Amino acid sequence: MRERLETLRHTQRRHNMEQTMNRKNVYSVCGMCSVRCPMMATVEGNKVVYLQGNPHAAGIKGALCARGAAGGALVADDERPQFPMIRAGARGEGKWRKVSWDEALAYVSGELSRIREAHGARSILLSDRGGPFRDMHRAFLKALGSPNYCNHDSACARNVQHAALSLFGFGRKDVFYDYKNAKHVVLQTRNIFEAINVKEVNDLLDAKDAGCKITCIDVRTTVTAAKADTFLMVRPGTDYALNLGVIHELITRDLYDKDFAAAWIQDLDALRAFIAPYDADFAAAATGVPAKRIRDLADQLAAAAPAVIWHPGWMTARYGDSFQVCRTAYIINALLGSIGAKGGLPQVNKPGHVGKKGLKQLVDLFPKPEAKRVDGVGWMEGRGHFEAGPGLVNLAFEAIVSGEPYPIKAYIAHRHDPLMSFPDTADVKKKWDNLELLVAVTYSWSDTAWFADVILPMSPALERESMIASKSGGAPQFFVRKRALTPRFDTRADWEIYRDLARHMGIKELDFASIEDIWNFQLQDTGVTVADFEATGMIKLGGPLLRPVDDKTFKTPSGKIEIVSAKLEADGVASLPPYVAPASPPPGRYRVSFGRVGLHTQGHTVNNPLLFAQMPENELWINSAEAAKLGVDDGALVTVRNGSHAGQIRAKVTEGIHPETVFMVHGFGHTLPVESRARGMGVADNELMPQGINNWDKGGGGVCMQEHFVTVEPA
Repeated sequence: MRERLETLRHTQRRHNMEQTMNRKNVYSVCGMCSVRCPMMATVEGNKVVYLQGNPHAAGIKGALCARGAAGGALVADDERPQFPMIRAGARGEGKWRKVSWDEALAYVSGELSRIREAHGARSILLSDRGGPFRDMHRAFLKALGSPNYCNHDSACARNVQHAALSLFGFGRKDVFYDYKNAKHVVLQTRNIFEAINVKEVNDLLDAKDAGCKITCIDVRTTVTAAKADTFLMVRPGTDYALNLGVIHELITRDLYDKDFAAAWIQDLDALRAFIAPYDADFAAAATGVPAKRIRDLADQLAAAAPAVIWHPGWMTARYGDSFQVCRTAYIINALLGSIGAKGGLPQVNKPGHVGKKGLKQLVDLFPKPEAKRVDGVGWMEGRGHFEAGPGLVNLAFEAIVSGEPYPIKAYIAHRHDPLMSFPDTADVKKKWDNLELLVAVTYSWSDTAWFADVILPMSPALERESMIASKSGGAPQFFVRKRALTPRFDTRADWEIYRDLARHMGIKELDFASIEDIWNFQLQDTGVTVADFEATGMIKLGGPLLRPVDDKTFKTPSGKIEIVSAKLEADGVASLPPYVAPASPPPGRYRVSFGRVGLHTQGHTVNNPLLFAQMPENELWINSAEAAKLGVDDGALVTVRNGSHAGQIRAKVTEGIHPETVFMVHGFGHTLPVESRARGMGVADNELMPQGINNWDKGGGGVCMQEHFVTVEPA
């Protein structure tokens, strides 16, 4: 018996060793949200046996959030597009014809060619969710001759971007948040512990352990509020008043950095005159935050300066004055001297700042299209101050309807679901009536994919490789996503899809035989080879480097931070508009607000089997006193309604939300029959915003999605 047991143990040890020898680590990049954290997959055969954050990536500490950890569940999920499909019935009817890749690509390329011939290349629109892996599909669109590349940002952070440009002449990503060295961080429209960037979360928690103070400003007690040292619950839509009150305190009590202001802030006298009426007492009356707490916050910030971050916001498509909320957040940072400072908002370093060459780009192979952008961004009256880059896709939708300044007839939605990310699905669908071709490139089902004419199924992140990308920051780097698994279904990597479309359309510049050929093209003149990525999945180019502010920092006409922006003023947008109080909810109604949770990314993870099991539906947060008036108990089913749309949802009765608003996590209320888990679970907040896509901030471009009011009653 002893000999038999020893033989069994030896056999098991040998089996374990063989398993270990057959395992390999593949460096990849998470694709479960738009942050795209670096990760490492341990693979055996064609299975992921362990998934973790890339242990070589600074600040990641080998961690992934819940969404990233569910990447394997996405691969295993049978309820995702598995092969190319062409619509066989009316749009949205759900009748599809399974086709080969050759037929799908031939159909799409044929339709694009026909439309280009009939209406010009400018009639083709493409939108995506932004990020570092855009070069191939942007190059494809540019090769066709269309200027109409857009992303999702008018439903997210356009207000932040345009606020930065109006003050600094550079965009929001030209500075970064040095959480690790910060002494005080103010999180306003940034729910950092639920809308998770793993490195940022780890860095901020490290800073907190070292004594950094956190202040959270919100309409409800988020997870971020629970971890903050100070929580300021503001009346919905009054953040601008709060920021003006803080600016008043900093200036009138000489709490600002006078040396930095004298050297780098233009129009300080204009700002001083403007904020005269907006003292802490005014801000208290507007926001509901006691004046003493506003003054205390100003004192704390001044004591911690310049190692202060007042976050200008992440998802800021909220109120009619959200652009000014972002702008005043940046102004507070400037007054505290935190722009360019350690522990504040240092300037990012790109390869050139550390003496290295950047990646070669495919988009540079093609000339700039002659046509102006269809959304009018950068050239049309009232839109000239907007950045042309990703434009405002909601305004491109207007051109589909009107045909002005010219018609849009073909639309490629690349990993983008406008029907869920923008208000009122039916209204957005109507705007697309004049489209002759709607293509969805996607790895998961979505309302937009279901409504498309053609689905080109993309492989999930673990089943595809991507182009090498750059990451700027204190220490710039290149990083790569490698394919960890062979695709389960007949899906392709995004670079393959657009490469093959280019082949069908005779665009030889994009006809690469393999991803390695693309990588080699990108790395020309960098001194880096593909083999260099084997060790860690990334190449650190130098640094960290803290560059002081100098006369080349600010890209404004004056070379300084411009409180009064000539570009804004010329477009009829006041740089310093007077505060206007938000509308109070009509009797019996509540302002609807929405946001994120650590388990889900908008709508595309709700049907993920692992994440669905953790959170199958959303809840309606409602203030305890308001719930008592309505006769609503905690956990009870309620009907929430605006106009013709209504849905049933369970109530979360709590004192931790302002009485003027109700809140729900975004992305629920799915209706597609192909999503057996998510279908019918919870309520879609965007459906409670009738024709809301038409209400957008003329200063920053963001859609005003929290300017809608709903009723709540027991179901």
